[in-house]
Amino acid sequence: MTSKASYNGNPVPTNGQKIEFKDGKFIVPDRPILPYIEGDGIGRDIWKASKRVFDAAVKKAYGGKREIVWYEVFTGEKAFEKFKEWLPQDTIDAIKEFRVAIKGPLTTPVGGGIRSLNVTLRQILNLYACVRPVRYFPGVPSPVVHPERMNIVIFRENTEDVYSGLEWKQGTPEAKKLIDYIGKELGKTIRPDSGIGIKPISITGTEQLVRRAVEFAVKNKRKMVTLVHKGNIMKYTEGAFRDWGYELAKREFRNQIITERESWIIDNKDKNPNLTIEQNAAMVEPGLDFAADAFKKDIYAEVKAALDAIYSTHGNGQWKQKVMINDRIADSIFQQVLTRADEYSVLATPNLDGDYLSDACAAQVGGLGMAPGANIGDEYAVFEATHGTAPKYADRDVINPTSVIMSGCMMFEFMGWPEVAAIIDNSIAKTIQQKKVTYDLERLMPGATKLKTSEYAGAIIENM
Repeated sequence: MTSKASYNGNPVPTNGQKIEFKDGKFIVPDRPILPYIEGDGIGRDIWKASKRVFDAAVKKAYGGKREIVWYEVFTGEKAFEKFKEWLPQDTIDAIKEFRVAIKGPLTTPVGGGIRSLNVTLRQILNLYACVRPVRYFPGVPSPVVHPERMNIVIFRENTEDVYSGLEWKQGTPEAKKLIDYIGKELGKTIRPDSGIGIKPISITGTEQLVRRAVEFAVKNKRKMVTLVHKGNIMKYTEGAFRDWGYELAKREFRNQIITERESWIIDNKDKNPNLTIEQNAAMVEPGLDFAADAFKKDIYAEVKAALDAIYSTHGNGQWKQKVMINDRIADSIFQQVLTRADEYSVLATPNLDGDYLSDACAAQVGGLGMAPGANIGDEYAVFEATHGTAPKYADRDVINPTSVIMSGCMMFEFMGWPEVAAIIDNSIAKTIQQKKVTYDLERLMPGATKLKTSEYAGAIIENM
């Protein structure tokens, strides 16, 4: 039973059941009711195509024993036209009721009010993890020589950082008040003609994001989780993100992980069992002989603590079977995903770093039209296209729907229906190999056949 008979005046389907959440787990019935938001602009075209693919794959996988009961809810331009609201409360309540939803791209309202519908949904539902898998489908045009090296899953913190909405316009009384307070009370000078933004990064936000990233790596046998940050400059926000991430990983996943520095310590001991603490420390920290005594003692203590804590479980090469936890400076990782992407597997990032990085990675494998995304919290999940609304292409049946379709694959995996995800994934790969693609890829693929959005969906279904 549902708590309401309708949302947004749209009756709840009677032929499906809602997804339940019990004891920290999602309980998915055979005919789940799934809310969908069609999306603005090109959302109309790509949603119609994607839904056809989803329904065909579910039927192929389960022969009618399972099916999705779709339920439209409204956000964005369609909601504003119907209800004079960009994000009706009923839409939020429906997603809370049915737990899992999927959406197309949404416009950002003009003229104030809601800053971003996507960000608002994430914050209201505490969808703290933006999950962006980036991998290459052979045959897709790419600007890099070896796009096949890219197979990275980015876990981007989704609710804090500069996306928290804590900013004040230059020249407003609020900005002046804050500038004056910082100057008088904290002794820091800010130019009086500045706009002001605040960048909160919390222990809570960091830990829940890193926990989900490490859990994913352990479950899926990924070799590494890299904490991406700009902690060399922003020591108490992004530097803290790095530190809290390491602490969480060691505290909650001690038997499954090893940090990069710990791996050096353990490997040194493996290679030379007679190595002293001091000798090991000198190998871990080059130039230690010239450091201050207090720093030396800290490194000696770090080496001893690592050996005492984990050598029995991680030594003698056992550490090589663990998930490596390391960290990289944000500007460095941008270079490395271009030059040696295959050295990385799972990235955990603060909000803004992840925003930049996920799009930069997607550009190497065919662009945002090929990049799926999910916004996941502890009790709710919303899967989405990662690109914009491109209104000038709306209703022209030309846009690549792969982002939404692959987001649906993520949704089916999340629901525990991996057979559906595999059918879709394999069919997309086969369709691309046949060079049957939409215009964005066709113009870059010699000998390709240009298909409309709807025709591309049809080709995928045929290849099932």
